[in-house]
Amino acid sequence: MSDPVVIIGTGLAGYNLAREFRKLDSETPLLLITADDGRSYSKPMLSTGFGKNKDADGLSMAEPGVMAEQLNAQVWTHTRVTGIDPGHRRLWIGEEAVAYRDLVLAWGAEVLSVPIEGDAADQLFTVNDLQGYGRFRQAVEGKRKVLILGAGLIGCEFANDLSLGGYEVDLVAPCEQLMPALLPVEAAAAVQSGLEALGVRFHLGPVVSRLQHAASGLEAHLSDGRTIACDAVISAVGLRPRTELAAAAGLALNRGVVVDRLLRTSHEHIYALGDCAEVDGLNLLYVMPLMACARALAKTLAGTPSEVAYGAMPVTVKTPACPLVVSPPPRGSQGQWTVEGSGADIRALCHDAAGALLGYALTGSAVQERLALNRELPALLA
Repeated sequence: MSDPVVIIGTGLAGYNLAREFRKLDSETPLLLITADDGRSYSKPMLSTGFGKNKDADGLSMAEPGVMAEQLNAQVWTHTRVTGIDPGHRRLWIGEEAVAYRDLVLAWGAEVLSVPIEGDAADQLFTVNDLQGYGRFRQAVEGKRKVLILGAGLIGCEFANDLSLGGYEVDLVAPCEQLMPALLPVEAAAAVQSGLEALGVRFHLGPVVSRLQHAASGLEAHLSDGRTIACDAVISAVGLRPRTELAAAAGLALNRGVVVDRLLRTSHEHIYALGDCAEVDGLNLLYVMPLMACARALAKTLAGTPSEVAYGAMPVTVKTPACPLVVSPPPRGSQGQWTVEGSGADIRALCHDAAGALLGYALTGSAVQERLALNRELPALLA
């Protein structure tokens, strides 16, 4: 039997690539390896589970055995790759060598660590996969107060979702507005007002410096001297592409694993996509670019080299308290923001000096304009 195509990772990137590949090639041996339990799920749904009253099993779409059958593939779960040997086209799982025809890195990103002191510092939860969601949901069962660290996209989604699930939510972040890397201040204020109407309390500016056990749960000490009583703490301060194994194998790295428009790394027969990959200089931690990469790479692996193209890649943020769609201006572009509207309904547009639309942020009823505006946006990778 010929050596298999091996995909490391069974998240959206790994499983969707496998599905696209099997549409084009039903015979080449296919092996997926994952360090977790291999269940198929949609990662964006992790920040909707409390509002929908779904536990981890409720968010799971298929067991690994079902996926293996559907994909005519092997799925190795709870299996950690310990090394990659590009020169001999093999990877290592402990002492066992596994040969590959082509290797695809789809192992995602990891949550940034937060330096916190105190005797409850180990009580900091992260939700970056289905198992993490399950652990966090179990920990807050029967509890009332949740503290969120981080005011980015994920922190705001969790704030909305936990509020819908009946929890009291406090959010702490060392910034002056929500989602500072994504939104002009007026759009951020609209989202904050919507979340505050649900009961979310924001503490913008300080950080949590110490987390202590208290008689009734936990006590978070902020850098400005205030304290917040809570039952559980979830960290949503951002993600970093997983690169350790790639670095050890000598692959080129920047923010993520560096790949070209064919998703090729600096070593032959090794590719990367999803959150771990930096595609032609872009590391986009969203679903739309991931899906575009899966379709293109599947064609390449099936024998038809195909470069990935990114059109406009707007992001729908799951904050139903204040609907939000944002399309950040392309890297390196120079533009001016103009803002219209008030309250929950903000229309913020970024144009270049010639008047061409570069990006937008739409909140409330203004999100209805997204389809028309998308037609004006430039492609991120033409």
